[in-house]
Amino acid sequence: MQTATPKIVVLCGSTRHWDALAEANLYETAAGRIVLAPGCNMKQAHPLWEDLARADRLKRQLAELHRRKIDLADEVLVVNPGGYIGDSTRSEIDYARSLGKPIRYTHAAEGRECG
Repeated sequence: MQTATPKIVVLCGSTRHWDALAEANLYETAAGRIVLAPGCNMKQAHPLWEDLARADRLKRQLAELHRRKIDLADEVLVVNPGGYIGDSTRSEIDYARSLGKPIRYTHAAEGRECG
């Protein structure tokens, strides 16, 4: 007997809420979903992005990579503690909507926009 393929969920949200992203990853994984999530927290110091020019290139590369994760996902989970949704996350939500992806939020309100 063949089992159903697990849904793929991509987490979107600010890395300033890194702990909340990790918690959402845990719960989604425990619920039997394949989780795609941000892989770098550029808000924490690291040699890969201590050079500003390199950091700028990496940020653009990571944004494009995250869009490809959205392409692969069956649905999007926006991690928005306190209702926070920044510009990058808003852009990811708009992109997911343009693809017709279902979108869920960790907090009931869609969030307030903060630049």
